[in-house]
Amino acid sequence: MLDKTVTFSLGSDREEGIKKILTTVYDALKEKGYNPINQIVGYILSEDPTYITTHNNARSLIRRIDRDELLQVLVKSYLGE
Repeated sequence: MLDKTVTFSLGSDREEGIKKILTTVYDALKEKGYNPINQIVGYILSEDPTYITTHNNARSLIRRIDRDELLQVLVKSYLGE
């Protein structure tokens, strides 16, 4: 039985790269007339890349990010850490 907490951490360079990709994806979705928040949440919940537009290579970019990494960056940003 495991009794230790597993830790998960990203380097600051990786975190900045994820933020840059997420911003690019957000902007591409907005430019195409989608609600970027709804589309990104749909992608995170389902891992279905069709929630993300191909405009400005956004779909390809977001697929470079592991979902766990993306969630970590989002939670960290939300909590102001």
